[in-house]
Amino acid sequence: MDMYFTQVCLWTTLLAVVLTWAIFHVSNRKKKSTKLVDTAAQERTYGGPDVIIVGAGVGGSALAYALAKDGRRVHVIERDMSEPVRMMGEFMQPGGRLMLAKLGLQDCLEEIDAQKATGLALYKDGEKAVIPFPVEDNNFPYEPTGRSFHNGRFVQRLRQKASSLPNVKLEEGTVKSLIEENGMIKGVTYKNSSGEETMLFAPLTVVCDGCFSNLRRSVNDNDAEVMSYQVGFISKNCQLEEPGYLHLVMAKPSFTMVYQISSTDVRCSVEILPGKIPSIANGEMTNFLRNTMAPQVPQNLRKIFLKGINEGAQIKVMPLKRMSATLSNKKGVIVLGDAFNMRHPAIASGMMVLLSDILILRRLLQPLEYLGDVNKVSEVIKSFYVIRKPMSATVNTLGNAFSQVLIASTDEAKEAMRQSCYDYLSSGGYGSSGLMALLGGMNPRPLSLIYHLFVVTLSATGQLLYPFPSPLRIWHSVRLFGLSLKMLVPHLKAEGVGQMFSPASAAAYRKSYMSATAL
Repeated sequence: MDMYFTQVCLWTTLLAVVLTWAIFHVSNRKKKSTKLVDTAAQERTYGGPDVIIVGAGVGGSALAYALAKDGRRVHVIERDMSEPVRMMGEFMQPGGRLMLAKLGLQDCLEEIDAQKATGLALYKDGEKAVIPFPVEDNNFPYEPTGRSFHNGRFVQRLRQKASSLPNVKLEEGTVKSLIEENGMIKGVTYKNSSGEETMLFAPLTVVCDGCFSNLRRSVNDNDAEVMSYQVGFISKNCQLEEPGYLHLVMAKPSFTMVYQISSTDVRCSVEILPGKIPSIANGEMTNFLRNTMAPQVPQNLRKIFLKGINEGAQIKVMPLKRMSATLSNKKGVIVLGDAFNMRHPAIASGMMVLLSDILILRRLLQPLEYLGDVNKVSEVIKSFYVIRKPMSATVNTLGNAFSQVLIASTDEAKEAMRQSCYDYLSSGGYGSSGLMALLGGMNPRPLSLIYHLFVVTLSATGQLLYPFPSPLRIWHSVRLFGLSLKMLVPHLKAEGVGQMFSPASAAAYRKSYMSATAL
């Protein structure tokens, strides 16, 4: 009996402890939840931000400026406010410059020694074609030239422009996590420059922290795919014979780019396909660039290409990623830039897509007086995701397809497509100017993409069948059509065919594109 009584007492005590812990835990969570809500409400009442932006790169800074000009209070948190040193985001297509002007930020390309780019110089097997951006495109209401520059200088100018507004606060700090409650993002937890961990609340949080974003996975479920690697370095104190062109060499196994990024600096970059990447540390990469790639670079560019290598320029390797955009099911948050959507940089269009997204988002948010209306903001984000598709999906598909065409191959069908692309661009006339308008973001329409790819494919088929259609040549032609579909269909499917070709989406995009005026 005593043993039985003792067991009952023990079990009763244990149950009491568990119940007490449970009640305390639930009560504490409710208090914490109430505290978060109260803190967020207090911050809004006493001058807290309307928008938190994570990242002060091109996208974060441009968006902060745009929203602040609309009267929003914006708090931007950037991990490192010093001038970035990057080898991406150094070329802005004419379409990107138009977007920048519509945001009122065109002067950020001034005072950074940016170089005017009037077109593309294309090289293949000892031949050269110079293809300018079309100057008589009545649908493009801006100067049809691009700009190349040091990315870090451009970013600093954007930061200066944004921080000049009284309702923008730029702060150096590291965002550790998003504050989430019942599927709603309330703000961020971050460590400031003093090392103190702080919570910041706002009705809308924008994640714009680049391709290596550590917050993306907590908002979206899309995964980035590494397609290849870009190896780059800068040759200093030199100038190209034709600094106004982006020089693209169709080398083997893939392409090489050389272009002026300041009056004295030239960017040299090479794509390396997945596999064994030569080591930078033991000198393998230097030998690869000097002995394998440099001999394929045309003579008028080779001296400058070798100059950087011989002078010990810092060589960097960057993974080239592809990632389709997906809509988050979380409320109170939106993801932008490379954290949201990536495509192959062969057509240098990343900043153009980003600035286009900012224009669309800004226009959709303008009618909302208060961003704390969760349902209305969620509808805006859904509309943004659809409206951006005609332009972004076109550019993404073009970039990914063009990068595949540039890869050399011993396969007759693939090489025919590669040669046909070169011939089409170098032929002049409507085909050449139309494709350059597409590459430059001057006419980013899905049907234009389909048309040019179809013509290039037909031309390649003609080359394969010439001088007469033997069974083997017919077989290669059939395979060529299969390759063309393989380049196109998966990308269209990933981007969303219905939204990409939807007349309603196209009309909404044109409204955003044409109605946006400089701030």
